Amino acid sequence: MTPGRAGWIAGAAAAALVAAGAITYAGAGDDGGGRVPSAGSADAGFARDMAVHHQQAVEMSYLVRDRTDDEEVRRLAYDIAQTQANQRGMLIGWLDLWGLSKVSSDPPMTWMGMGEVPSAGEGSLMPGMATDAEMTRLAGLGGRQAEVYYLQLMTDHHKGGVHMAEGCARRCTVGVEKRLAQGMAESQESEIRLMTDLLAKRGAKPRP
Repeated sequence: MTPGRAGWIAGAAAAALVAAGAITYAGAGDDGGGRVPSAGSADAGFARDMAVHHQQAVEMSYLVRDRTDDEEVRRLAYDIAQTQANQRGMLIGWLDLWGLSKVSSDPPMTWMGMGEVPSAGEGSLMPGMATDAEMTRLAGLGGRQAEVYYLQLMTDHHKGGVHMAEGCARRCTVGVEKRLAQGMAESQESEIRLMTDLLAKRGAKPRP
């Protein structure tokens, strides 16, 4: 499966979850006495940015599932893809409920005061995101090489995601979003520990 094909599948899966996220979290605008977050709020910024961040994780996970027969890595990749596609649907659903655009003219991470931080490279829009070159390299690997590279990329991706989620937990005002962000941080920290163990079993380590 090509990166473009994986992205299309991931995007379709996430889009199918928007309605479910909107229904399940229909009270997302009610935590603060009926107030709806503003377009420039941390709540809106986190929802937009994490939806993009999650999309790449889903795509990366579909890529590695097609390139290894290892059940541990395939199971982890499947879990990450399903969890983050579901969460992405919730985030986009909230933006719809709030009547806010899914894109912003502000640079990514502006809501965290990091809008001017230099990118790691083309395609790496936020902390931990892989570059286009790294995604292309992953798509060209197979077997143990693909497993190790995926685990290294996803560890970096999760570290960036934890940083963003903790930022929302501190700055966001919508209670259900703050709780989701805290849950994201905790689950991704747990997965980082698991991926470190999986790398060690393959004679590798997370990237410096």
